[in-house]
Amino acid sequence: MRFTLAFTLGSGLDGAWWPHTVSIARELADLTDALQEPLGKVLDIAVNWSPLQGVANLDLLNRRGIPAAHGGDNRQLRLMTFTGSSASADLLVVPCGTSMALAVMLLRQAADLPIRYAHQYTSAYATAGAIVQAARAQHAPPRQHLAST
Repeated sequence: MRFTLAFTLGSGLDGAWWPHTVSIARELADLTDALQEPLGKVLDIAVNWSPLQGVANLDLLNRRGIPAAHGGDNRQLRLMTFTGSSASADLLVVPCGTSMALAVMLLRQAADLPIRYAHQYTSAYATAGAIVQAARAQHAPPRQHLAST
């Protein structure tokens, strides 16, 4: 399971999830199980994208540099909101094909986890920072609900 969650929830972006495959539905049960301890029983899952929307190529943004993350790709970043019985969390969904360097930086920065000093001078760090900032600022359209109990 490749996901991170901030120690304190409610910052607008609480972490990130990096699924292993494009079929996130297959991995969703494991993620909701892992979120049960911090959130309580997951009661609702909402997403801010439609099945017809393409997935942004985050590695392409990394190759182009930070300005590309500020509008070079007009596709919305994918966010999921998990509402539990005791808390809720917003997670950035990192596309499964994202390079390890960029994905790890996204996972850590989205959850406000520490990053080694040497890694703070890499293009992956800078790009991840811009992507996380954009995800935090992104105004999501009405969310499509995946599950409700």
